[in-house]
Amino acid sequence: MPQFERYIGIDYSGAETPTSSLPGLRVYAADGTSSPKEVPPPPSPRKYWTRRGIAEWLRDELSGPKPVLVGIDHAFSFPMRYFEAHRLPLDWPAFLDDFQHHWPTDEDKTYVCFVLDGGCGNGAERMGDPSWLRLTELWTQSAKSVFQFGVQGQVATSTHAGLPWLRYLRMHCGEHLHFWPFDGWEVPPSRTVVAEVYPSLWTRRFAKDGRNVDQHAAYAVAAWFQRADANGWLARYFDPPLDAAERAVAQVEGWILGVV
Repeated sequence: MPQFERYIGIDYSGAETPTSSLPGLRVYAADGTSSPKEVPPPPSPRKYWTRRGIAEWLRDELSGPKPVLVGIDHAFSFPMRYFEAHRLPLDWPAFLDDFQHHWPTDEDKTYVCFVLDGGCGNGAERMGDPSWLRLTELWTQSAKSVFQFGVQGQVATSTHAGLPWLRYLRMHCGEHLHFWPFDGWEVPPSRTVVAEVYPSLWTRRFAKDGRNVDQHAAYAVAAWFQRADANGWLARYFDPPLDAAERAVAQVEGWILGVV
């Protein structure tokens, strides 16, 4: 019996501002056994989703009783070296609060590069080294550091743009959402789960059928979630083969769902 009733894949973008209409922001969703379909943004003059729009849509979409599995394509936390360097408590909600205070990338008219260059916020007090990797990235052959800006395939910009919106969802949805693995490796029955994903793990498993790169990334996440749940594989992926010390690190740094 499947654990979830709906599967959502989000290909993320950290470009421009939280209210910019971005072609790189794509959302696909599947219910039950139906093939994932693209979810368009609410009717407005904007052609594409905005980061704020996705956060508000998720707030409403995930408020019901139906258990949903959501995958978002950016890192949910930082390497342990970051917590040590800035003497931060090993507590994910506190990390999100501290990050948003220094990197207010959810505020209107704010680009990630504005904070990075010192134009707003106080990013200089919360920087990391591009050589620092999370444990899950060490287990993933092509994953890059969350502090590696300006390179092909980088996730730094989308991560620094997206983290405040995870905080937003946590504040508005409360205990209804299970942010995996921060809220625990084991997912309670009938609970909606929000997890970090890396679409490149799955994009080659599905035919593109005319979708562009961003569309196909979001589609592949929703399609793999649906298939894994139907086949009973998810329990294995929610419980990666980590020893006790690795598990403690990963519960601070986060983990990419699907990496085992």
